[in-house]
Order: sequence, then structure tokens, then C-alpha cells
Amino acid sequence: MEFSIKQGSPEKLKGGCVAVGVFEGGKLSRAGQTLDRACNHLLSDLIAQGDMSGKSATTLLLHKLPGIAAERVLLIGLGKTGEQTEKSRVEILQALFKTLLATPAKDAALYLAEADLGKDAAWLLRQAVFIAAEQAFRADGLKSKPADAVKLKRITFATLDKPAAQLQEVIGQTAATARGMALAKALGNLPGNICTPTYLAAQALALGKTHKKIKVTVLEEKDLRKLGMGAFLSVTRGSEQPAKLITLEYAGADKKQKPVVLVGKGITFDSGGISLKPGAEMDEMKYDMCGAASVLGTLQAVAEMGLKLNVVGIIPSSENLPSGTATKPGDIVTSLSGQTIEILNTDAEGRLVLCDALTYAAKFKPDAVIDIATLTGACVIALGHVASGLFSNDDKLAGEILAASRQAHDRAWQLPLWEDYQPLLDSNFADMQNIGGRAGGTITAACFLARFTKDYRWAHLDIAGTAWKSGKEKGATGRPVPLLTQYLINRAG
Repeated sequence: MEFSIKQGSPEKLKGGCVAVGVFEGGKLSRAGQTLDRACNHLLSDLIAQGDMSGKSATTLLLHKLPGIAAERVLLIGLGKTGEQTEKSRVEILQALFKTLLATPAKDAALYLAEADLGKDAAWLLRQAVFIAAEQAFRADGLKSKPADAVKLKRITFATLDKPAAQLQEVIGQTAATARGMALAKALGNLPGNICTPTYLAAQALALGKTHKKIKVTVLEEKDLRKLGMGAFLSVTRGSEQPAKLITLEYAGADKKQKPVVLVGKGITFDSGGISLKPGAEMDEMKYDMCGAASVLGTLQAVAEMGLKLNVVGIIPSSENLPSGTATKPGDIVTSLSGQTIEILNTDAEGRLVLCDALTYAAKFKPDAVIDIATLTGACVIALGHVASGLFSNDDKLAGEILAASRQAHDRAWQLPLWEDYQPLLDSNFADMQNIGGRAGGTITAACFLARFTKDYRWAHLDIAGTAWKSGKEKGATGRPVPLLTQYLINRAG
């Protein structure tokens, strides 16, 4: 799907469809008023007859109106003037694209002025691109008869006045981000028998071949043993699939510039190991590599945009399965940092692969490190499926991430990382244990990771509640690729 922005009068724009807004009470937007005059007030007549109320997120599709060049006119309800919220704006855009994608139109011109929706143009454009891409995404590639491809290929964000020059850059960056989200979703949706650690490594290598500024390195289990990654290796012991430590280095700036390092949890299937999970919904544990998928999606987007900064992606990838060789509760392992860990629950494996990867990240002399992981069910209990959990040892870094989350509407919420929680990880037999009990589970998981990140600025994103959806809408969401890319865009800018 291609996106662009241009100035034009709505009645003159040829194509499959032109969309304009109607406020509750029947008042047309400026672009709608222009269309209404061109078709001899047919739109006003329809509104007066009650065919369109203007209620938020309602739609009315019209065909072949006289005096209008486009084949169709789509009226979209904007609700009461000045009373839109972020939620209602998103719902308006979702309704608009749902109606559009149900038509045979191959292109469309959308008049989504910030004056109509009461939000800045950049935010509206970002959300429009994300929602269009989301609704056009198909997850049925493994079906014997996939659905037909979406017909809508070109979307123009049209304006009555000359658009600000930077908005074209916003559209280009957001489209690249949407493609990164699509990669993350496609990988997340793959079953564990296809998307193995070896498969993830192959995807990373393919990304490096496509984008010459990305250098990819894959370390094997023998390399991990040589390095001393005992925590990471303890997770993969029960699986026949070999673990991989995948590193992607994007060189977009001078070598002297310290990189931002993204560390993505890549457990391609998580049974819980010996601490076996319940059978219900265990199939969704194929999504336990969504942190890794988000790193790949973000690196792809950054390379497409050509951002002038250095970014490193680190993906520790393995399966977590039970077998005669699997790690047992009570086992003690030595991490890359030299700290020893008593493993009380083998289902708390994400922090074990991440702690070694976070220690490894220090070799890149990072300016900041952000890890992304479907880490704890406790985060879902705390924040539901709306916001990702954010922890950081640096308030400035946390503020920058939160600002990016608001810009991208890929929201996060900061939770405490106080020393008061650290004693919950104390062990009688090792330097620490890998769980801290039920109370504050998402916090103690972050506190565990904090013990390996004292040498640099670090943030942790727990995406257990936001990386995928269950039920009828089951599928990976591509989050937090929008948040991460916006953070990096801000850094480069």
C-alpha cells in the first residue's frame, strides 16, 4: 500500500473514492462543504433526510455523484465538534478503512484535517497509516486457499490548504514502520514448528542481505558455552533445536557514535519446561518470540528510513521444552556476568536468556539499552492489553520512551524499580533466585534484569499484554515496533 499527501479540491480528484467528514448534527467539514456545492447540495439533502447523522465512526458510501470526479464519496461521522478523544479518533479511522477496504476501489483520497479531528496532523497521519496497514494485513498465508489480496493500493491524504513540508517525511517514516510491524506480525504468527531459532537467524541474515548497512552475526551453542552463557544455555537444554544468539548491527552514523542496543526475547516456543504450563491456550506460546520479532521489524524500518544513528539488535533465541536433559527446579547456573542463579521455576526462562544477552550488550559500549520481552503474566494482570510495562534505571531514558509511546499511540506505563523489591530475589544457595513470588511479579522480574544492567542506561518493556491478541482476533499485533521506531526517529532527529 502506497501513501502520499497533496493539496487538491475534493470534487476534482479522480479515483476510486474521496472521503470527507460530517459532524454530529449534520455539519459538513470544509472539504465536505466543497463537495456539497459541487454536487448541487445532494450531501446536505441526504443528511437532512437522516441518511447520515454524523455520529462518531458511522459511515455512508455514495456512488457516482454528479459534479464529482471520484467514483465514490465516503461520508465519515466525526461526532460532536471538539469532543473527540484519542480513542474516538482511532475508532473513526478504523471505521473509515473498514468501509474503504470492503469496496473495489484501488485508490482513495482522504480529507482528515486536524481542524476536523482536533489533533495534530502528524499524529493523525501516523494513526491513519498504521490502521490502514493493520486492516490490510493478512495472516492466512498457510491456508490452502488464502483470501484475495486487498484491492486498495494507493491512499492520498488530501488537503484544501498547502500541507506542511515535514508531513511527507512523517508519512514515509510511518509507512516504513508499518512494514516493520508487518514483518513482526508475520513472524509472530508462525507456528513453532516453522519459526525455530534457526529460522529466526535465517530471517536476520536475509535482512542483512537486503540492507547493506546491517551486519548480522549468529553465535551457536558452542560459542555460547565458550563465552560462559550458563543462564541462556540452561533454557535450551530440553530442546533438540539449537539455540542462537543473533546480532544485527546497523551502521547509520559515525563509528564514534555510541549505539542504541535493542535486546529482544526470542523464545520460539515456551512450554514452561519442567514447570509445565497448563494445556489451555499453550499454543499462544509461539508468541513468546514477539520481542525478537519487534527487534527485527524495527531494524528493517530503521534501515528503510536510513536513520542517521547506530542501532544494535541482540536476539537470544531458543525453545523451552521438558525432556530428560531439561533444567530442573532447584538447579543453579552461572550467568555470563559471573553471578549465580537458583532456578526455582523453569517457566521464568525469559529473564534467564535476557540476563546473558544484557551482559553481552555491554561489549557494544551502548548509549542506551532497551530490552523487549513477553516476560510476565503479572504485567497483563497489572495493565491489561492496553499498555506495555516500562521499567528503567534512568529517568531521562524512561521519559524519552514514554514521549515516543504517546506520539506513536503505542502506549507504555512506567512501573517502579525500587530497591525495596530486590530482597524478594534473595536465595539461600546462590546469588539470586529467578522468581520473587506472586506479589509484584512483573516488578521482581524487572528487578532481576536490573542486576545485569548496572553499567549502562537501560529500559525494559514487558509486552506480555500487548504483543498479541487472543480469541476471534488472535494474532500478533506488531507492538512495540511503533514505539521503538518513534524513539529512534526522535533520537536521530
